[in-house]
Amino acid sequence: MNNLKSRIQNQESKIGIIGLGYVGLPLSIRFSQENFKVVGFDVDKEKVEILNSGNSYIKHIKEDDISAMSNNGFTASTDFSQISNIDVIIICVPTTLGVHNEPDLSYIYGTLENIKPYLKENQLIILESTTYPGTTEEILVPYINSIENSQSLIVNKKFSIGENFFIGYSPEREDPGNKNYTTQTIPKVVSGVTQNCLELTKELYDHIIDQTVLVSSPKVAEMTKIMENIYRAVNIGLVNELKMVADKMDIDIYEVINAAATKPFGFTPYYPGPGLGGHCIPIDPYYLTWKAREIGMNTRFIELAGEINTLMPNYVVEKVGEALNSASKALKGSKILVLGLAYKKNVDDTRESPSLRIMELLLKKGADVQYSDPYLPLAPKTRKFNFDLKSVELTKKNIEAFDLVLLSTDHDAFNYDFINKEARIIVDTRGVFKKQDKVFRAWV
Repeated sequence: MNNLKSRIQNQESKIGIIGLGYVGLPLSIRFSQENFKVVGFDVDKEKVEILNSGNSYIKHIKEDDISAMSNNGFTASTDFSQISNIDVIIICVPTTLGVHNEPDLSYIYGTLENIKPYLKENQLIILESTTYPGTTEEILVPYINSIENSQSLIVNKKFSIGENFFIGYSPEREDPGNKNYTTQTIPKVVSGVTQNCLELTKELYDHIIDQTVLVSSPKVAEMTKIMENIYRAVNIGLVNELKMVADKMDIDIYEVINAAATKPFGFTPYYPGPGLGGHCIPIDPYYLTWKAREIGMNTRFIELAGEINTLMPNYVVEKVGEALNSASKALKGSKILVLGLAYKKNVDDTRESPSLRIMELLLKKGADVQYSDPYLPLAPKTRKFNFDLKSVELTKKNIEAFDLVLLSTDHDAFNYDFINKEARIIVDTRGVFKKQDKVFRAWV
């Protein structure tokens, strides 16, 4: 342990980051900025080639940061045999859901299989992927303990966690596109399987994060991340339900929220939307509900919020139909322009984006659907959706050609005054046009 700790303290340790996505790539940049030697691993050859050429494939991550990282020795690779030269392994792979909303840890298991032959004494593995409480101790620890001599580079010796091999858990807290908080300035929760594991994990992140927050076990850290996301999911579900009630009562929910937000205590404003997107909030609560059922408990509150948020795209489509009916038009055959494919504004991230589900529902009802998104010139192919579409330029002629414009993602790049002037009907899911007369009043 002392040798590894010394290497981390002196910034001589080599960092291997597995998964070069929205979490792993900013983390790689941050370690490189502090002069650690970083190797990034990913199974996607295209990503690896883009990064090794000094370019960025994520819109909000600057190419200057990628170039600077490359100039500081960063390389990306699909070759996991390089793990044998790594001191610290950080796993940042996706954790998804199965068809019945059960945890799918296949990416974690796949990563462990890829690195197993190359693990050696005095390495530190840290899991950053969001998962249910108990994953680190129930999956990573038994997996490492089960590795035989023939499967590792250790000769005549098995791994002893906390003595010659170390495991930590530190949940990611990335917020893509947020200019107020960065990887460095967002406090980092850290934990370890043993006290030595915790000490090494803290030592590592103290080099790149302004504030580390120590907790007593990986279970606590895992539960912390789940709680953060459930807190948001439940509050968004609440305000989405209140929005539907307010709509029936002809009350502007945005005016209500903004008025309530003037209370200096006991209230945090959340705003309605077309549904939940991103990799965390639509998925992570189900990890806890699954784990709760395993121990004989039902999380009815969490599941109800998930049900409300999941059905919001259907509600939006209903409102689109109502808006068209108000102009004596049928949904079937109408031309509809969806503004924004990304799940949140000012990013190119479409993971679990409600815009994609809304488009699918509109197409099934016979609408002619197009989209406009300055961050996504081509509609990306995802596991669930594959629209062969290009982003529509927001010219006067193009906007006038649509029967209805649906604002799904409120990018700052959109010229809302121009859109309001040229569009025939606007359905607004974000409250941007709420004071404009031509906007369909049942804001969704």
